[in-house]
Amino acid sequence: MANRYNRRLALPIRPMNAPLHDLIALPIGPDILRGAIDIETTTRGLLPHRLPAWARAQYPDPQLAMAESQPSGVRLVLRTTATLLELDTLPTRHVYAGVPPRPLGMYDLLVDGERVAQTTAIGGDVVTIDMRAGTVTKQEGPVATLRFEGLPPRDKRVEIWLPYHEITEVVALRGNAPAHPVADDGRRVWLHHGSSISHGSNGASPTTIWTALAAAAGGVDLLNLGFSGSALLDPFVARTMRDTPADVLSVKIGINLVNADLMRMRAFVPAVHGFLDTLRDGHPETPLLIVSPIYCPIHETTPGPGAFDVEALAEGKVMFLATGNPADSAAGKLTLETIRRELARIVEQRAKHDPHLHYLDGRELYGPADHETLPLPDRLHPDAETHRLMAERFAAKVFAESGPFTPL
Repeated sequence: MANRYNRRLALPIRPMNAPLHDLIALPIGPDILRGAIDIETTTRGLLPHRLPAWARAQYPDPQLAMAESQPSGVRLVLRTTATLLELDTLPTRHVYAGVPPRPLGMYDLLVDGERVAQTTAIGGDVVTIDMRAGTVTKQEGPVATLRFEGLPPRDKRVEIWLPYHEITEVVALRGNAPAHPVADDGRRVWLHHGSSISHGSNGASPTTIWTALAAAAGGVDLLNLGFSGSALLDPFVARTMRDTPADVLSVKIGINLVNADLMRMRAFVPAVHGFLDTLRDGHPETPLLIVSPIYCPIHETTPGPGAFDVEALAEGKVMFLATGNPADSAAGKLTLETIRRELARIVEQRAKHDPHLHYLDGRELYGPADHETLPLPDRLHPDAETHRLMAERFAAKVFAESGPFTPL
């Protein structure tokens, strides 16, 4: 896949006392704010969620609550002749005491599919999590205003992709010309569920995580249910996917089950079957792809739980390690090797009666040979270059001719 994107352009934040140039307020609603399952109206704006309220209420886990409200794949999509747009947002960033903070999240602006601008939001709230003390504190900050200038004056499709790892309340949108929702252009909807790698961890920007790049290559609209640390075969996720319209489905499962040390093989196999049964209740003939974990040396033969490498943290680096005993896999503790084996077997078994069910070994996206040249920087998540590599391979294997997501 060729690099379709222009060089990065950092855009200034408008000072609060700068003139608005007769900008008009542009309406924001579900027809503009794409990629969310639910949109919550808060006291400050609109908060996109990637799980519905009933699912969020079933198990209010702080990790999942944070992950599902981080808007990976969520974007504002509109048609306009405006040459100037302003977006007010209120980001919430999570930082861990003693752990170097992530870079500020990027906003990507696309015009007719091409990225032409990129910026960050200065402001918002900061939530500090102290894992040693068991405390969580919050410091509130101001709304940020992002300005996008010099857009072409023609009628055009504009997309503003929100940062994948910052909770983002959309407060207001303004422009120097009216804007309208984009009419249905016939694009298929790709509904995907996965872990932090699908969520975007270590990706450079919201449109360059592997799921977004693969969607662009496949010409589909992405609905990304990648939840950092939370791809755990939760029944409420399966029911959410069951009830969400989609043209193609995929589930990338495995790494969180290992590093959370959540279940044993006895529970894993029935849980996979139950998850797939639920999906098929709502999508009986929709192409469905099961993707096993990419190559990750620390968990290939060593069970979880995973943990931060405290020695690396002392040096200011974020690294992960596996703390389990490889011998315990014989008693049913999960490793990436055993999960791949069982997923392949389950799909082979079910595919005899489900011709629309497919399997992809995650090592075809990133395998041992790739690790030699592109090692996982923190031993767990791919870097920006690897996100692009995974997207290229996924598109070639899945969206290309004769692939499981090839249009009929």
